Amino acid sequence: MPLSTLLKDKKILSNHPDGLVTLFFTELWERFSYYGMRAILVLYLVSETNSSNPGLGWTNSEAISLYGWYTALVYLSCIPGGIIADKYLSSQKAVIWGGVLLCFGHLSLAIQNLSFFYGGLLLIIVGVGLLKPSISTLVGSLYSANDIKRDQGFTIFYIGINIGAFLASLIVGYVGEVFGWHYGFSLAGIGMIIGQIFFLFGRKKFNNVKKKILVSHKNLNNIEIDRLKLIALASFILIVFWASFEQAGGLMNIFAYQKTDRLIDIIDFQVPASWFQSINPLMIMILGFYVSTFWYFLEKKRIVNSSIFKIAIGIIIMGLGFIFMFFASLQFEIDGKSSMYWLVLAYLFHTLGELCASPVILSYITKLSPQRLVSSVMGIYFAAIGIGNKIAGLIGQYSEKLGEQYIFLGITMICASVGIIVILFNKKLSKLSHGIDN
Repeated sequence: MPLSTLLKDKKILSNHPDGLVTLFFTELWERFSYYGMRAILVLYLVSETNSSNPGLGWTNSEAISLYGWYTALVYLSCIPGGIIADKYLSSQKAVIWGGVLLCFGHLSLAIQNLSFFYGGLLLIIVGVGLLKPSISTLVGSLYSANDIKRDQGFTIFYIGINIGAFLASLIVGYVGEVFGWHYGFSLAGIGMIIGQIFFLFGRKKFNNVKKKILVSHKNLNNIEIDRLKLIALASFILIVFWASFEQAGGLMNIFAYQKTDRLIDIIDFQVPASWFQSINPLMIMILGFYVSTFWYFLEKKRIVNSSIFKIAIGIIIMGLGFIFMFFASLQFEIDGKSSMYWLVLAYLFHTLGELCASPVILSYITKLSPQRLVSSVMGIYFAAIGIGNKIAGLIGQYSEKLGEQYIFLGITMICASVGIIVILFNKKLSKLSHGIDN
């Protein structure tokens, strides 16, 4: 569903439970704070201490290492966060407490003190771990199991995520780079406070949501075991995807900041490096509907009927985006600066790859997992994202030793190889779904 359709047709939202609007704006502002902070984090770390906008003066390798650990722990924390929400708290309380921790975490980053900086990162990690899995649970709880509006409800919720990410890169990124990094962190904290206010005022809409009951995971039959194997394999394959995709916030972000000619001569304006982080969510909002329609057309014509095939295609397309970064790095070696259009083209391919792969694995989990294990399996997938993010940091660290152009070209080759191997074994893998996905 294109964003323009959602904004023009008010009946779309009126046909959904009232709680969806509350969760839409809560997640929009939570993602505004997260992606705003993410857009300027490594830039703050690598900025010189004696510059007009002083940072911590770290090396690129040190900054990317911290970024890798931080983004990995954010997703890995969703596993204990989900367990705490299931066993000790309701989803509603987990969102509230997670939001409180996020508010304090982001505002801690606004204080120019290294102890507050590390403390703020820790609070954000724990806060996201509590909030992220629980707010998605609340979206699902608004609908009955067979409600045909459920998928559309999650699509609307997903649009909120990308609006927040888009605005954050523009607003927080600009404030951070032009007026000061800590002002940017403050703005991210204010965004989280707004999201928390939205949820607190709308929480009565979720009073009927029951606390989950933990169900025994024993006695899986052979079909369920095969399907779980397929999900685990798909998650493992997607580690390669996320290890490549997350170069956006680390290595590519620094490349935009240090090595890209961002000056628009006609209006004498230098584009903030963090603004390039807005390209991905903007393109998702524009292209998401058309990519999903394309796959639907192929499935209807029985040309494609395998989710694992879509994931493979997504990895290949996303990997091809790094070809443009390879040429960008070559241009920098020759001219001393790289053109902005290389980054735009790279993010275009990354977005197309994401739209092919990321939504599919979520559908995989809900389709193939035993109903009593969906939350646990989702937690395993979040862990896979976390591992991918950590590997992304390691890859970025080696860019100084090996050279960025070889890193970019190597990522393309690895993604292409993994994608082709999966396509070759597509039919055998799809059989593990036992009819659901083949």
